[in-house]
Amino acid sequence: MHRPARPFGLFSWTIRSLTSAGVLALSIAGCPPQLTTSDPTTPSGGGTTTGAKVALQDVRLWAYQIQGIEADGAVDALVASRYDLLVLEPTRTDRDNSGLDARGMVSRLHASSCSISSKTKLVIAYIDIGEAEDWRYYWTSSWVAPTEQQRGTPDFLIHPDPDGWSGNYPVAYWDTRWKNIIIYNSDSMLQQALDDGFDGIYMDWVEAYSDEAVAAAAQAAGVDPVEEMVKFIREIRDYARQQNPDFLIIPQNATELSELDDDYLGLIDAIGQEQIYFDGNADTIWADADSGDVRLPALETGEGYSTQFYEETLQPYLDAGKAG
Repeated sequence: MHRPARPFGLFSWTIRSLTSAGVLALSIAGCPPQLTTSDPTTPSGGGTTTGAKVALQDVRLWAYQIQGIEADGAVDALVASRYDLLVLEPTRTDRDNSGLDARGMVSRLHASSCSISSKTKLVIAYIDIGEAEDWRYYWTSSWVAPTEQQRGTPDFLIHPDPDGWSGNYPVAYWDTRWKNIIIYNSDSMLQQALDDGFDGIYMDWVEAYSDEAVAAAAQAAGVDPVEEMVKFIREIRDYARQQNPDFLIIPQNATELSELDDDYLGLIDAIGQEQIYFDGNADTIWADADSGDVRLPALETGEGYSTQFYEETLQPYLDAGKAG
């Protein structure tokens, strides 16, 4: 899920299955297999609480919001909600909202109750690790966007997003300069999330290794794109856990990575998967039916993805943790 051109508020779901070893199978687009019978945005009556954070294996209700958090009343609504886990944009990394008090936002959410009595919310930072986004603080005036014919500046910018999301550019994620932006700089995306008190990272574009242009760049650089993505995630995990041993590592998509690398499942705590049941087009408006109401084929057809593909490739994640 990239930053869309359309305005939107909150997407929310119940968890379909949950593994005690920390792997979730989630639907991030369209309709999930289960929905709550009551509105999770309705306050549970508790408001704030001094209870401990909900454990990942107990999460049953969660929401995902990567735009509009700076709007008046947006954080208040999340505080008043009953969600157990929130995936949120670390908004101060957006140049237009660099002054937002992200630490204060996270602190308020940590003090707010969830659907489980006496427990408080987990707050996870959305970070795109496989694409550069031209509205982030790190995109300076000297940077030049790539085209389909030519790399950008810096030259780890490979090409425009293949799905049509404007302002998004797949990167050579094995490049030290990109790793510094995401992990190692004092103001890296990850360090800012740690400084602001987020409980984990929700990593977008993990599937960058399967992008043809990125894979070709990896081959030209003499590296294996799958191995480099797993190495990248390991570095993210190791860096974060040095500061917060409980920091959660949650990739989005790339379910087949567990079959391509034996170490991968041991590095992550959960997984989110888009478009298990419905898909949508990039840079659409909210009222456009193609923005998220395009039903996927139920069974494999040999052309594109299907619900069957996602359910089958998610199964190892469930098996790894003894689904509860």
